[in-house]
Amino acid sequence: MDGTGHADTPHADRSAQPRPLAMYALIGCCCLVFLAGPASGLLPSHGTGQALEEVRAAHFRRWGVVPRTLFSGDLRALPTPLTALFLHGNWLHLLGNMLFLFVFGGPVEQRMGPRRFLLFYLGTGYAAMLCYAAAHPVSDETLVGASGAISAVLGAFLYLHPRTRVTSVFPFLFFLPLRFPAWMVLLFWLALQWLATRQHGEGPGVAYLAHVAGFTLGFLSAWLHYRRARVAGPTPASEGETPP
Repeated sequence: MDGTGHADTPHADRSAQPRPLAMYALIGCCCLVFLAGPASGLLPSHGTGQALEEVRAAHFRRWGVVPRTLFSGDLRALPTPLTALFLHGNWLHLLGNMLFLFVFGGPVEQRMGPRRFLLFYLGTGYAAMLCYAAAHPVSDETLVGASGAISAVLGAFLYLHPRTRVTSVFPFLFFLPLRFPAWMVLLFWLALQWLATRQHGEGPGVAYLAHVAGFTLGFLSAWLHYRRARVAGPTPASEGETPP
């Protein structure tokens, strides 16, 4: 899935739901960490040109996931699958992840509640990073980004709200905004990630495996906790969405 809009639901249901505060807090933390870090290029103290690139690389190696270091026994690396969830490589990386979290995170949090959603997000994100690192245990490349955790949110959304209609845009359809059931959009996205994982045979790069692992973990977690209480009515829309 190369773009997304919003989930369409009645206004009355949206107004009766609490605001997804945990989702807003996660988005705020990711944005603040990015703006204060060297990847944004906004703070003069980080330097410019080659000096900025060196600071950026050192920052990512300290707080991102380096598989070889993670499995070397260095205790300082154990928190990195968690800290890496709040790091992003550039503006496009940040904005793309936060868009997906904003669109799909609200309904999932409103179903789980803020505390459980926060634990779910951090736990599945950590596990997705571990899965990726375990698949490339000798790699020295750095993995950063919230996409593993956000993929888990997409997996949970698929189980909890499969019939919700999602407005999406696809480049091969001339960027026309089209509405599809969530199950169709998310399974198409998952298939793309899986195909990319199968074709990516030269070591780490884009963490497609973390996407697949996170999505699977999110779906299974929602199935285990909510299989006896599937959502029967319309899905609550995220804050700021327009009802059909």
